[in-house]
Amino acid sequence: MSDGVQTQAAFTPRVFSGIQPSGGLTLGNYLGAIKRFVDMQGDAFETIYCMVDLHAITVWQDPAALRHNTRELCAGFIASGIDPEQSVLINQSQVPEHAQLGWIFNCVARMGWMKRMTQFKDKAGKNAENASLGLFGYPALMAADILIYHATHVPVGDDQKQHLELTRDIATKFNHDFGVDFFPITEPVIEGAATRVMSLRDGSKKMSKSDPSDASRINMTDDGDAIAKKIRKAKTDPDALPSEAKGLEDRPEARNLVNIYAALADMSVDDVLRDVGGKQFGEFKPMLSELAVEKLAPISGEMARLMNEPAEIDRILARGAERARAIAEPILQQTYEIVGMVRS
Repeated sequence: MSDGVQTQAAFTPRVFSGIQPSGGLTLGNYLGAIKRFVDMQGDAFETIYCMVDLHAITVWQDPAALRHNTRELCAGFIASGIDPEQSVLINQSQVPEHAQLGWIFNCVARMGWMKRMTQFKDKAGKNAENASLGLFGYPALMAADILIYHATHVPVGDDQKQHLELTRDIATKFNHDFGVDFFPITEPVIEGAATRVMSLRDGSKKMSKSDPSDASRINMTDDGDAIAKKIRKAKTDPDALPSEAKGLEDRPEARNLVNIYAALADMSVDDVLRDVGGKQFGEFKPMLSELAVEKLAPISGEMARLMNEPAEIDRILARGAERARAIAEPILQQTYEIVGMVRS
């Protein structure tokens, strides 16, 4: 059964990650995910990045909005520095092997595992009986997204660690059930100063596109003037900045702004505070504003250009799907062989 199957040691170092194209790309998406995707491009890994449109429809989506949001997310990836020649850039629905492996994993995953997923409880709320079956089961599809490429590493935020643990459980159970070392036990990559970016109006809440106040977030489509205005009006406290990270405890707004600065500048929080410790926010906010505009305004400008050329985006995604399927299709066929499906 294991003839021709890769062993653990033979897996190509490969990164997979994805973001739902649900609209409203924010600074939180950029610093918590996309910037790290860009940083992982290079000789160390093959990189595959995905707009997970199949996951998006676990709750109802307006079709026109879904198409727009998928293209906008792709534009955000490219404008942020993801090179579609260096990385494989895809929307999930154009690679059917994701869903095909997802069904196999539906049959490997256990109901008890799925019921423990906290994101389902959060998203379904008190109305769980009316939630879609897809919303309940999508962590198995997420595992398939990763393992259809034998991805060895996944950059994840804190809110996705549980789903990656499920991916590891599914891979382990599959390998054990069929007596193979076929799927890798994928490793999480959790790093960076601002993996969790908070609201500019309330440092205790995550920056979110669903917040009623546009001033609470920096959108990746904001121009330089809008970025500067939002930072200028961001909530702070009356105290000077400390000289070490411990001084940010119990100061959520101060901690958030310092974290954002550190992430944009590719510095540690301690290094930032060595430079700005003792400054009031009246001095620090202009520094942060200048840095944010320098880093983010070119991204919003390039996103706008790409969104005016939807055929270019679609061409990039079509080419990405071809490259992705060249990796995924043999892995799916080997999976079917292992499971016992007749291949004619």
